[in-house]
Amino acid sequence: MTDATPIETDDAPSNDNPYSQGVRAGETLYVSGYGPVDPDTGEVVDGDIATQTDRVLDNIAAVVDDAGGDGLADLVKVTVYLTDLADYERVNEAYGERFDDAPPARVCVEVSRLPEDVRIELDATAYLG
Repeated sequence: MTDATPIETDDAPSNDNPYSQGVRAGETLYVSGYGPVDPDTGEVVDGDIATQTDRVLDNIAAVVDDAGGDGLADLVKVTVYLTDLADYERVNEAYGERFDDAPPARVCVEVSRLPEDVRIELDATAYLG
């Protein structure tokens, strides 16, 4: 069995819930779900869904960086959770601006509610090989 190492960074939001910001198992990093929370204030960022998407991606990139990776460039799979699929196109635009010609695989689902009543959450898997 592969050793699993929890990843914790001050550059992404954390709380008292029983989970790690990320877990590295070999060359694979599993990043927990993040909403648009500013790690410095612990508050949901103001702004439209594009601004909130950027904050979520910044949070994920911080965990990847702390695990020894290269931010969003190392992502191989992302799941997007939206409380309203009417935001889908605007999320796609903001998301697409953060990736080059080879974006990670992705799933997007509409959910009834997210913690803190945010509109978006993402989790990710990264390859750090």
